Amino acid sequence: MQTKELPIGVFDSGIGGLTVVRQIRNILPNEEIFYLGDTARVPYGTKSQETVIRFACEDAQFLLDKGVKAIVVACNTASAWSLPVLERRFGLPICGVIQPGAEAALIASRNKRVGVIGTAATVRSKAYKNAMRDRFEKVQVYAQACPLLVPLAEEGWFTHPVTLKVLEEYLMPLVIEQIDTLILGCTHYPLLKRAIRKVLKQIAPHPIHLVDSAESCAVHVRRRLAELDLLSTSSNIGPIHPFVTDEPVRFFQMARQFLGFPVQTPELVQLKESRG
Repeated sequence: MQTKELPIGVFDSGIGGLTVVRQIRNILPNEEIFYLGDTARVPYGTKSQETVIRFACEDAQFLLDKGVKAIVVACNTASAWSLPVLERRFGLPICGVIQPGAEAALIASRNKRVGVIGTAATVRSKAYKNAMRDRFEKVQVYAQACPLLVPLAEEGWFTHPVTLKVLEEYLMPLVIEQIDTLILGCTHYPLLKRAIRKVLKQIAPHPIHLVDSAESCAVHVRRRLAELDLLSTSSNIGPIHPFVTDEPVRFFQMARQFLGFPVQTPELVQLKESRG
């Protein structure tokens, strides 16, 4: 039975989804959170659609078995490819990062020329473009795959000169298209916000609004739980329980920079294979 005091389940291909956890904690501090990082199979962004869907179903099943009241897909690639399947297969609220980010971008954009940066799979899926055009057909969406940004973020090179140069190469084609809004379509990218703003200020002729998909997702989660009367009534700060499928030590070492506060040592787990 779904009750208010059950935890929220969050999963990602690795550690990047902790930026979503951080935003959920900011606006829903009393919620208990179970976080699964599928670190044995990261990244999802280079995998096929079929593989991503299978992995996402296995991630969701693990969290369902833990007794969560809702599942947050804190991965743009998994949100792009697997959300409809997850919603059909699992009988509880499922929230992704694509729709909230797309809605926030449409609200923010004045000229309706929106840029998206993300993994190759997210860009290939056209998920953000489709989500925005469902709401406003005339929006112009320009997407740029940025495969080097995740390793740079995980290396901690948030404002390193190499990162700034790479960002300039990735962002210039979008600036040329006269975008006024940019969606950070990967949960690692909020760590690079400062660098992204710095580069855009240097190369763009006008201000460009950044849409943090992690932040938009957290707002959506709060709204969805409130609509379903599933918000926790606890007055205590909810604990965060991390689980990983590989490299718990590395996860523990990196988690603080993603969350902004320390987290307990993650439990190493093995996922059950999806039954198709």
